[in-house]
Amino acid sequence: MSRLLIRNPRHYYRYSATNFSRGADARECLMSTVEIATMPQPTPDTLLQELRQRRQELSCAVGDAYLVPVGHLFDLESPTNTGGLHLHLSVPEAQRERVYANLAYFLPLLILLSASSPYAGGRYFGPSYRVAHSFAIGPLREEPTYRFQDLIFARRLGTIEIRALDPVWDLERLHWLLRCVEAIAALPDAFPLDRERYAELREQAAREGYTPALRRLYRELRPWVALPERLLQHTASDEMAEWVAREGIEATYAALDHAYRFGTLCRVAPRPLKPSLWRGIAGFASYYLLRLPYIAYKAWREWH
Repeated sequence: MSRLLIRNPRHYYRYSATNFSRGADARECLMSTVEIATMPQPTPDTLLQELRQRRQELSCAVGDAYLVPVGHLFDLESPTNTGGLHLHLSVPEAQRERVYANLAYFLPLLILLSASSPYAGGRYFGPSYRVAHSFAIGPLREEPTYRFQDLIFARRLGTIEIRALDPVWDLERLHWLLRCVEAIAALPDAFPLDRERYAELREQAAREGYTPALRRLYRELRPWVALPERLLQHTASDEMAEWVAREGIEATYAALDHAYRFGTLCRVAPRPLKPSLWRGIAGFASYYLLRLPYIAYKAWREWH
């Protein structure tokens, strides 16, 4: 992360972050997640165009280290060692309640569309261990500005923030995900905001997959966006589970790293990694000390 910051401080001072695990989870892995972000973009196509650039920059910065775009590493069982795909929507004040309600109505379907964390502790869990267990998200609350839930009014940015989605390496899948969000945000009428229904459907998406209730939700969305149903019938999580069963976890990590960098999920030889204590200390100091004022400001604004 320090390399990213040094190479492009104007962007990555604000548009990068890392996440540390908490409590007992730190014994398994102190920090497993890094974050990069795009600038605000007007369309899904321009967003994806910039995202390709940011992925290339991150790939160059990390060198031989693995980039594994999943919601939760398969060999860990750490609810605070998770990472997500967050989408921010700038919405006029008069439309915020309608857009929030409509996103909440269809969000369980989008959770399944992005699901990418099928394992915990080396054991198969279901489509998304992260959605079911991560400390940083959860069912919708009465207070939409409370940070640790799936969909919020973000205090700092003034946006509607979708927090529930798992990372997605496949740009075709991500393209359809963005198309869905765009279509839902543009719906003219408000769907009902039923938090109990939402909690039930998010659990189905995280633990069971494409249930009859989610199929009905897909049929409701289909008139507004031509999302291919195959992306829900066979999710990224399903594909990763097949890889793990066939190749093992380490080989799947190597394949996912290749997919993130080059756009194709294929068998590649795992490479040896040699952690360096001194590089870690130097990187920590150069990244966090330089960004400490902004980190403090960001944390305060996100809760006040």
